[in-house]
Parts: sequence; C-alpha cells; structure tokens
Amino acid sequence: MKKYLNFINGEWSASSSNKFVTVTNPANGEVLGEVVQSTAEDVDRAVQAAKTAQKSWRLVPAPERAEFLYKVAHLLKERKEELAQILTREMGKVIDEARGEVQEAIDMAYYMAGEGRRLFGDTVPSELRNKFAMSVRVPIGIAGLITPWNFPIAIASWKSLPALVSGNAVVWKPATETPGVAQEFVRIYEEAGLPKGLVNLVNGSGSVVGNAMVDHPDIDLISFTGSNEVGKQINEKAGGLLKRTSLEMGGKNAVTVLEDADIDLAVDGILWGAFGTSGQRCTATSRVIVHESVKEKLESKLVERISELKLGDGLDESVKVGPVINRSSLERIDEYVKIGINEGAKLLVGGHIVTENGLDRGNFYAATIFTDVKPNMRIAKEEIFGPVTSIISVKSLEEAVEVNNSVEFGLSSAIYTADVNRAFQAMRDLDTGIVYVNAGTTGAEIHLPFGGTKGTGNGHRDSGVASLDVYTEWKSIYVDYSGKLQRAQIDNY
Repeated sequence: MKKYLNFINGEWSASSSNKFVTVTNPANGEVLGEVVQSTAEDVDRAVQAAKTAQKSWRLVPAPERAEFLYKVAHLLKERKEELAQILTREMGKVIDEARGEVQEAIDMAYYMAGEGRRLFGDTVPSELRNKFAMSVRVPIGIAGLITPWNFPIAIASWKSLPALVSGNAVVWKPATETPGVAQEFVRIYEEAGLPKGLVNLVNGSGSVVGNAMVDHPDIDLISFTGSNEVGKQINEKAGGLLKRTSLEMGGKNAVTVLEDADIDLAVDGILWGAFGTSGQRCTATSRVIVHESVKEKLESKLVERISELKLGDGLDESVKVGPVINRSSLERIDEYVKIGINEGAKLLVGGHIVTENGLDRGNFYAATIFTDVKPNMRIAKEEIFGPVTSIISVKSLEEAVEVNNSVEFGLSSAIYTADVNRAFQAMRDLDTGIVYVNAGTTGAEIHLPFGGTKGTGNGHRDSGVASLDVYTEWKSIYVDYSGKLQRAQIDNY
C-alpha cells in the first residue's frame, strides 16, 4: 500500500497520530494508497522549520531565488506526462485537461522566475531638497497555503511560486483527495535544491490541519481556495488575529448569447465550460443567458452535441467527461437536479447518475441541461459544482447583464456577440473579475490576475503580478542627505 507522507524540514515523515485515509480513483474505485492525517503538532513542526529557513531565504537576492524556480519549471516540463497521469487517476479529469493543468504550473514557474528580476518598487521625487524617496517589496514571512482537489497542481503553483520568489517560506495543506500530485510537486522542489524548511507539506483535514494553520501565530498569511462556507470561517478567525488572508471561493458563471452571436461557437464554449472537468471548476459555465430569439436554436444544437460527449475514465483519450470526485459530490449534484425539477425547470438532457457501460464502479453524472430556468431558482443561484447548467431566457443585453450580476458570486462571465459596441458595454457592466468576449467562462492565463468580486473573494488575486501583493509588504524608505533636520510638509511650504 503506497503511503503519502508529510514533508517537513527537508524530510519525509508520518504523523504522531499514525492515522491514514484511503485515496481512491474516482473513475473506478481503485485504491491508490493512503495519506497521512496530521495533527496540530505536525503543523507546528512545519512552521518552526519554515521560520528558521525564511530568516536566511529573505536575504538571498531575488534573482538568485529565481534560479531555483527556473529549475522547478524545467523539472515540471520534463515530468509533465507523469504528473498528468497521476492527476487524472486521483482527480478524474480527462487526460488532455490534466496535461493542460500541468502546463499551467510550468508556465507559472517560468513567469514567477522572471519576477526575480522584476520585483519592482518605485522611486519618486521627494518634496524636500537633498532627500531620496523610494518604496520596495519585502517578504511577509510564512505563507500558509490551503489548496483544493480540482486543480491540485495549478493552484498550488499560483500560490507557492510567488511566495517563494518574494522571499517567503511555505506551509502547504493540499486536498486529501490528491496527495500524489502534491507529493510529486514537493519532490520537484526538493530536487531543485531549495533549502530545507522552505517548502513544507502537511497532509490532513481542514478541521485539524487547516484550523491549526489559521490559529498559528507564526503563520503570517493564509491563502485559501475552496468553498465560501470555509472561506468565511477562515476570514473571521484570521481577521481576529490580524492575519492576512487571500480567499478565492465560489462562482456561478454565465455565458450570455445575444441574437447576433455565432451560435456554433457559443455551443463549443458552453459545452467546454459546463462539462469540462465535469463542471468541477470555480469558473465552470453553470448558467447560459440567451436572447429569446435564438433560444430554441441554441438548445437544439446543445442537445445534439451533448450526445457526443463520452463519459469514462479520463486516461482513455477518447473520453470527454470524467467522473466527479466522490460519492458525496455525486449525491449532492443529484439532489440539486431534483431541486431544479421541483422548482419547475424543464430538464432538456441528462439528470441522472450513470451506471451503465461499466461505469457503476465510478462516480459519473450525466451532462445535464435545464431550460426555462428563472433567475431566482436555486439552481440558477447556488454553486452546484457538477456537470449541470441552466438556460435563462432574456429580451435584451441590459436584462442579460442584470441576470448575470444577480448572484452572490462574481468570478467569470462571457458574452457572444458580433457587435463591438455591445461587447464593450458588457465588458464595462458585467460584475465579475474575469470577462470573456466570444469565448467561454474558462481559460484564464497565468500572467493576468485570477479572482473575482462579491462572494467569490476578498479582493486579492492569484496569478500575474497582482499575486505578489499577497506575499509582500510595501516598505517606504527615505534617505535624507541634507545634513540637517528637515520636516516634510512643515519645512516645504
């Protein structure tokens, strides 16, 4: 039985709890191994190791820190297929998506390595003579990272790489469902030669390990991606400790299809956004807002195309939709479908757990589309996190924007139109952190900020230069070489 262990202060180790949880392949129930369940004491050991390592790491010049990240990028690229295979077995997404996710981590590693020479501050003119003024970025200290199972290496790369290049140390709690990917990512950090104690992996539950990280006085920030419920709890607790938090949470993302849209292109975007990763993305297309004049045409094409989506084990190159992560998710998705039916929505296609064709050993749900959905229905407002999308009819762009913005989330939105004026109006008025024009709700690139408004987050962003703001403090520096006391504002005017 394969054992997935912790990595603390440069050594792989179990926990004093001596407890393990079974890890299974969601496509077929195959047991992949057991992952250790850690304690608050394990978290403290990791924090102490990180604290010691960070004292030296912050003094390493940023371009030198970046050289380690270039090595990480090279190793990720070298092992891309191996990592993708592990990812698909643990999480279930189809192999093409898994390869794309690993590529995202590769891209992030190269990009953040480049930031080693671009951790820009500002030099500005002083209002006083013979005085120099500037601002610089400095590391915040120890970053506590809590990552989900749906993008287990991409999101970990978004968080760990900017933390490290900025001069911080890391304590990382990955999802229990995907410990193999986490282990291999940490092995790559280890092989790249990072000093021991800089990257620490602590497996375990959110209730034990996650809470211990939030409570620990020497963890300076928590970067969390996951559910709104947990994110709010983290923010409340961390706020009382004056601890920085970066939260990336839910989405209820919509594609708007106007009457002048390329319908075939819109269908491509909707199918990929709604059913790629079996809808288990925070950017998944869970709503389709369509102009009433093209509603029937869009529905017909969606139903026709959805029949071509093959369900199965993601390692099969011909499979387009993999399993959902576990049995409880499967049951929750099915419960939401029943809610939609009871609310009066019309089920166009899907709406059931799939057990035929040898899929009974896995967690498969049929790609599902509702129509005649009202904006105030639960299936149109709450995050389902499965292969379910809802079609909502509108009469105008203005109504579409109103419906798009009516939910508590604000992560991603998309619009299909041939009218440049209406495209720019939508870009201005859609209240989401990400907007796509003539593309679906997924496909963010690592050199731009990732995150959203309202209930999706708390203002910080993963990815891009904006992510450096999470892991650094600003320090303003004044050098007075006048040889006398000068008092800003008072002496200047």
